Amino acid sequence: MSNLSQTLAGLLTVDGAMCAAVVDSASGMLLAEAGSGLDLEVASAGNTEVVRAKLRTMKSLGLDDAIEDILVTLSSQYHIIRPLRATPEVFLYLVLDRAKANLALARIKAKEADAGIEL
Repeated sequence: MSNLSQTLAGLLTVDGAMCAAVVDSASGMLLAEAGSGLDLEVASAGNTEVVRAKLRTMKSLGLDDAIEDILVTLSSQYHIIRPLRATPEVFLYLVLDRAKANLALARIKAKEADAGIEL
């Protein structure tokens, strides 16, 4: 099992985790995926636009900072988008069932996963 597969499998053990992916925001390509519940190809392309828009906005504002994570809360799900610290053009994407998830713990696990990914 590759490093990415192991990392995503580990994220799926988080309470409420539905699916996870690693995405290249330069191309919108899905590099790895695990779990089910969403079309991760479509979600990866869409979330690539979210990351690009946030980076453009930060640049326009003159913010010399990095995105730690982007959280999208839906009525039934949480979506965590976390650009990798070592490779910011690649992001980790985690989808959680809101009724079953502990958001704080999921964010900690996403941060730990970020530290363990080698590309």
